[in-house]
Amino acid sequence: MRKLLTVTLAAMALVALAGVAMAADAAAAAPAAAEGAKLDSFGLGLIGLATAIGMAIAAAGCGIGQGMGLKGACEGVARNPEASNKLTTMLLLGLAFIESLAIYALVINLILLLMKPFG
Repeated sequence: MRKLLTVTLAAMALVALAGVAMAADAAAAAPAAAEGAKLDSFGLGLIGLATAIGMAIAAAGCGIGQGMGLKGACEGVARNPEASNKLTTMLLLGLAFIESLAIYALVINLILLLMKPFG
């Protein structure tokens, strides 16, 4: 329990400090952004690679989650066939929530790819 608490607090501190560092970096880069600076081809390639990896991770996670949900529903129906209507309803609701996470990841990746400064 103590290790989990330590890791959680360290992660929270890292996230908090990352925001401060990014804000300082954004303030320093404001004049360059005002001039209409664009990324070079290497920067655009890195953005494309990051969005591809991000979408792959999101799709893999959602696929695993949906598979586990379907497995649980099939096992539940096999054990108790009378509860199949309730299980089907809960399964469809869960699959919709899981699929929405993949759609959110897609939207974020499209925003990264199609933002005006990158094009």
